[in-house]
Amino acid sequence: MSTKALWVQDLGRRDYDSTWALQRSLVSRRQEDAVPDILLLVEHPDVITLGRGAQAAQHVHAPGEMAVVEVERGGDVTYHGPGQLVGYPILKLEGPERDLHRYLRNLEEVLIRGIEPFGVIGERCPGYTGVWAQGRKLASIGVAVRRWVTMHGFALNVTTDLSRFSGINPCGLDAAVMASLASLTGRAIPLATVAQAVTQLFGVVFEREPLLCPETW
Repeated sequence: MSTKALWVQDLGRRDYDSTWALQRSLVSRRQEDAVPDILLLVEHPDVITLGRGAQAAQHVHAPGEMAVVEVERGGDVTYHGPGQLVGYPILKLEGPERDLHRYLRNLEEVLIRGIEPFGVIGERCPGYTGVWAQGRKLASIGVAVRRWVTMHGFALNVTTDLSRFSGINPCGLDAAVMASLASLTGRAIPLATVAQAVTQLFGVVFEREPLLCPETW
């Protein structure tokens, strides 16, 4: 089987709303085969997002100055902010890939393999989507699919200020369960270094060839 191209675009730090609009635009283009598969990497300013399963009244109790945005991804409430690597795959799922359970497990596998070079052994937690390590949650995953093209994705805590989770119950859990690579390793790993590792493993797991995106968004 030939390997599909995967355009990779690192957006740097960008606000949530404009990135969400970009995703929607790229999903439409991917549905029409105007672009190949895409992986957007981004770091957001502080924001709380509510997925389709969110119970805002119960799980958002002290957002402070942070914006709260309702989106079409699956899952509950989560936080995005500085020091967190967020990935939005815009993939056209075809053939045996049209299995959302498989897709979610593959996203977890990317992150589990991606953090291993930094001395952290990731794992799955039965009953939950995401990646855990040492009994704490490192990464959240929530996706949406439109005509078999994916959007939204994963958020991996690298050097995230974990106190920013204190105003919510992330994915319905106690905020104290959240961890970061920095909190587990005792060192601040550059976000770009983690992004490079995750991108490489994304290509391996999803059988895509990561290429620098020729467009600028």
